Amino acid sequence: MKASPLRLTLPIATHVFGGDLIKTRLGKADLPDGRIAETWEVSDVEGMRATVKNGDYAGMSLHELTERFPDELVAPGWRGPHFPLLSKFIDGSGMLPVHLHADDEAAQRLEQQPNGKSEAWHILWAAPGATCLAGIKPGVSQQQVRAALLAENYDEVMVRHPVNTGDTFYIPGGMLHSFGPDTLIYEIEQTSNIQQHAMPWRMEDGSAISPQEREKNIDALLAELRPELTTRPHQGLTLEENAQVNRLFCCAGPYFALERWRLTDTYDYSFGRARIISNLGEPLQIEAAGESWTLGKAETLLLPATLGKVTFNSPGEILVGYVPDLEAEVNNPLRQRGYDEQTIALLGDVKDQLRQES
Repeated sequence: MKASPLRLTLPIATHVFGGDLIKTRLGKADLPDGRIAETWEVSDVEGMRATVKNGDYAGMSLHELTERFPDELVAPGWRGPHFPLLSKFIDGSGMLPVHLHADDEAAQRLEQQPNGKSEAWHILWAAPGATCLAGIKPGVSQQQVRAALLAENYDEVMVRHPVNTGDTFYIPGGMLHSFGPDTLIYEIEQTSNIQQHAMPWRMEDGSAISPQEREKNIDALLAELRPELTTRPHQGLTLEENAQVNRLFCCAGPYFALERWRLTDTYDYSFGRARIISNLGEPLQIEAAGESWTLGKAETLLLPATLGKVTFNSPGEILVGYVPDLEAEVNNPLRQRGYDEQTIALLGDVKDQLRQES
């Protein structure tokens, strides 16, 4: 596989909770008119698959490229049914459905899918007073959850968290959740589009769901619910801070890691696994494989593993997403920085640890 950054086409979702925040507040160009809920920056989800736009592989889908070059694109020795990461900008101008995604076990057992969907939200902007719902309150029975969902009394059984710009929430598969209104996020997750939701309307167009279908949906949701899971907002852990870059870990777990960088000078970066680079600031100059690239505001590049190295040549602010070697790329560097095990664990799926603390 030729070592070169990949520009991808941009699948778009126009769900009813969307608005114009991706265009007006984030500054993403070349979007169609009308409501936009999600831009799928890197996607190998069937029906929303991205296609390469540049170079020798132009016209090839990300799925085809993954099948043909798994070692060179994703990581040496990697095998899987699809590219492992899905990343999006999401406009929560309205409230997203109260929903959950199966974890790996439930996805395989109940959905006949190869994997579930754990995800993380990095909050790019939130209006004062914004909140989200994530997790089930302690001591609530499944019957109470079912009754509350049917009555749309979500706060009766779910935990409501304040949401602030810069927060990151790790949402493991099986956790009931929703965010919005007045929120703009970057989401990184396992490649999957499975979900169960509890709303009386369809998120695609707002059309009504019959009471019978809704009860069926809620029962399917309850079969995949993991009520023991909990989360809380995280402001991140600084890994590296010098005259060239401030690298902040937003989240990290077995499926994905996300960093936010503030670049102030030329910075050389080496890596051994695929990287997703999404630009949050002004156009950014990048050198890779003897070529120079400009990454526009709110644009994304996929850097294949075989590329190995890039140089950032201008100040900027970016998000860097990848499937980590947790020990080598996350845990050991953070330990060397002085963080203890419990602090590092809070970047990911901590299961019932937070509940035990409360």
